[in-house]
Amino acid sequence: MNQAEIRKLIPAIRVAIQSKHRKFSNPDGPEGRLHKMRITVTDLIQNERIELKYFRADEARSYAERLIADAIKYGDCHRPTMEMANYWLTEKQLIHKLFKVLVPRFKDSEVSYTKMHKAPNEYPGLYADKVVLELRGNPFPPLDNKPVSTRNWIHNVLLEEARREYRQKKAAEMGMEEGNKEENTD
Repeated sequence: MNQAEIRKLIPAIRVAIQSKHRKFSNPDGPEGRLHKMRITVTDLIQNERIELKYFRADEARSYAERLIADAIKYGDCHRPTMEMANYWLTEKQLIHKLFKVLVPRFKDSEVSYTKMHKAPNEYPGLYADKVVLELRGNPFPPLDNKPVSTRNWIHNVLLEEARREYRQKKAAEMGMEEGNKEENTD
């Protein structure tokens, strides 16, 4: 098999994955790190929105994206996909949620299946690089900051009124100048 054929077999992940190796330490070694990732991916699928530190969320996001992409591409009848879902989801009822709820939600999606938002800093305290990792289309209120209309704020109303008066004054001056020019031509 050449590289192009291999790429067709593996669904594309729609988030950027860092090419640098992450040096995470865990008292239980690599197995303990994977166990923490399994718990994180399980929590994400179960709750659809979780708050984590950035680096853990970034890594868990790529695993969740891959899990959902494989579930969409191959379905629940594909044995390797079922084994992967069984490995990553520690609570087995979530396998049903993955294939019956999330796959129909994301099957026509053109963007990534997850979103990351910066979480506010806790005050007082040290700066903690926390993020909120969520599945798109979750039932919770959106975290995106929509632009707030500032048109009716008092300083904007006053500035708009001052602009209007200035334009009227200029128009009146222009009208008087034109009237003077007409008198001089007669």
